[in-house]
Amino acid sequence: MESGSSSDARERAHTQKGQKPAPVLPKLEPFIPRKGHDPKELRSWAKRTGFVSNFSGESGISVGQSFEDDKSDITEFDLEKGFDKDESSLPNIEIDPILGRTRNRGTEIEPVSVLGLKDRTLKGENQRKRNVVEPGFVDKDEQSKDGFKGNENRNAGINIISHPVAEPKIDDVGSEEMIDLPSDGGEPGHGKWNRSSGMKFGLRENPGFVPLMYYGLQHYLSIAGSLIFIPIILVPSMGGTDKDTATVISTMLLVSGITTILHSYFGTRLPLVQGSSFVYLAPALVVINSAEYRNLTEHKFRHIMRELQGAIIVSSIFQIILGFSGLMSLFVRLINPVVVAPTVAAVGLAFFSYGFPQAGSCLEISLPQILLVLIFTLYLRGISVFGHRIFRIYAVPLSVIIIWAYAFFLTAGGAYNYKGCSPDIPSSNILVDGCRKHAYTMKHCRTDVSNAWRTAAWVRIPYPLQWGVPIFHLSTSFMMIVVSLVASVDSVGTYHTASVRINTKPPTPGVVSRGVGVEGFCSALAGLWGTGTGSTTLTENLHTIHITRVASRRALEIGAVFSIFFSFIGKVGAILASIPQALAAAILCFIWALIVALGLSTLQYCQSGSFRNMTIVGVSLFLGLSIPAYFQQYQPESILILPSYLVPYAAASNGPVYTGSRQLDFAVNGLLSLNMVVTLLAAFVLDNTVPGSRQERGVYIWSSAEDIRMDPSSLSDYSLPKKVARLFGCSNCLSQ
Repeated sequence: MESGSSSDARERAHTQKGQKPAPVLPKLEPFIPRKGHDPKELRSWAKRTGFVSNFSGESGISVGQSFEDDKSDITEFDLEKGFDKDESSLPNIEIDPILGRTRNRGTEIEPVSVLGLKDRTLKGENQRKRNVVEPGFVDKDEQSKDGFKGNENRNAGINIISHPVAEPKIDDVGSEEMIDLPSDGGEPGHGKWNRSSGMKFGLRENPGFVPLMYYGLQHYLSIAGSLIFIPIILVPSMGGTDKDTATVISTMLLVSGITTILHSYFGTRLPLVQGSSFVYLAPALVVINSAEYRNLTEHKFRHIMRELQGAIIVSSIFQIILGFSGLMSLFVRLINPVVVAPTVAAVGLAFFSYGFPQAGSCLEISLPQILLVLIFTLYLRGISVFGHRIFRIYAVPLSVIIIWAYAFFLTAGGAYNYKGCSPDIPSSNILVDGCRKHAYTMKHCRTDVSNAWRTAAWVRIPYPLQWGVPIFHLSTSFMMIVVSLVASVDSVGTYHTASVRINTKPPTPGVVSRGVGVEGFCSALAGLWGTGTGSTTLTENLHTIHITRVASRRALEIGAVFSIFFSFIGKVGAILASIPQALAAAILCFIWALIVALGLSTLQYCQSGSFRNMTIVGVSLFLGLSIPAYFQQYQPESILILPSYLVPYAAASNGPVYTGSRQLDFAVNGLLSLNMVVTLLAAFVLDNTVPGSRQERGVYIWSSAEDIRMDPSSLSDYSLPKKVARLFGCSNCLSQ
């Protein structure tokens, strides 16, 4: 009543002075949806009532940014002066502290009396758009903190009410703004929100079959190093022949294609390639160099492969249970950038003892390879050929082809010919001392050493259990279970970063859990076919998405089909198996360094300048390198039977832990000799016990069930296909 009487008195005063009364807020009929949430129904109500939304994803509003004077008839609002002109409604927009993503929580249409604001007309000229902060939504603990550094978002946890400059589009209602990573890898400008993702093709775009075929092949070629170089390391260490190496490469191409398609339809549905990861390489080397298999002579390769198959199958069952039971959706709350960053970085750092020591056996090949790939990726990255930056996209395959041709000319020119020495004779059978010292150089540098091309069949289809029935042991199975947990943590960070890169809403914890469950099923397929490693999301795929600017799910599926097709051609695997080992080690130095960089780049989602975060990351990485070094110093009694770069992986059979159980000793010593496992344990415990705010820790912001209720179409990118959902009949439990 008081507000009504004061309003009448004010209106009479204006009338006496010859002024027009203040405009009255028009009455709008309430919007009552008939069936659920229908955007068409909402638009028809807006046209009928004349309602215009004040929020649009096209607005491009910047916090703290001054706007040019707008002389058009636009609604303006001020906490002190109230509404102006039409007194239109205000949207309630919440900004995620980490992603810089605005969420439209719905438009609040309230009368002026509810807000407690007086009706006043704004006087003066040059009125500007204003961003109004409601202090009631700010956490008091966060208000007391200042001096944040790094990638801090000072508006974290604050509701910001803003008005767009441009005329809002009804079709854009409910869209979102986000901070996109700059193309040069730098940080976003302070106080600015960048909306455009810069993608050539979005997640569900279909530019046509020919472009899809091109971009699919491009996607797989850019990460080919991760798929073909693991067998080049594993198989010779397992005592396999060149033909076995070619067969394993073909098997990896097949499994990668199948699992990528499965993840595209049943997993998170993000454009991510599945394949053999370096996460599983270190534990595989531990099993290979165990005392049980170290001195085997007959059928050594098949025995070790069957052992790895059994361990991978058991770990995949654990991963399936973790994902499809929903436990991962609970565990994901404890996984943050401060945990993911050092863990992924430790995966790349774990192989420093293999990288250049192996590449150094042939410096005339390895050094040009490292220099050329760095020139392509860093110095020539801005050069465009026919509209494509081929040096950034194809840096690895281009440099490998060039240096491989260079090594071929060195071999043909007699650079590695030594009098009386034959490269076809194993070094253990060489009796002449003069040839024995050259045997290692010939094996690693010559391009004609491998006989894979002569022995491989033209057509060969990899099939399950091709190496025999898997062998199951408790020690190796337990070790692989822990490693699969590391792979899951790696995948969680990849899911989140990929959603940011392609400018879509982050998945829900349920979708993340579903993705981990599907990865477990894919690892089971890898174990059945016998790839030697489990299957997971390739972290290097993030770099590929960033440089290719292609996020089309269909393009990835077509690339996976080509991968399956090439796996049936045995000569393709034979050609790849013929790459000189020194050249492979040189390119792996770059790939492992790239994994380290991708892992540390995850720190951009937290306050990287925070002393808490710096200490946790530094301590985790140092302990992840130092503790395994302590276990690795317990070398086997006869170290001469192992190459120097494999000695660190022999600690599982000779470590300091002794419990009385041989299998338990092997598992514990093996796990504590793995850099990534120790790093994950240290980072996980410290990040979840050391006090820190959500903004400081950079807690991942996942979509919630509330987002689905507010806008069911917002997470349509992650929903299962209709036919698949109808087949399983449980789309709700798998998508939320």
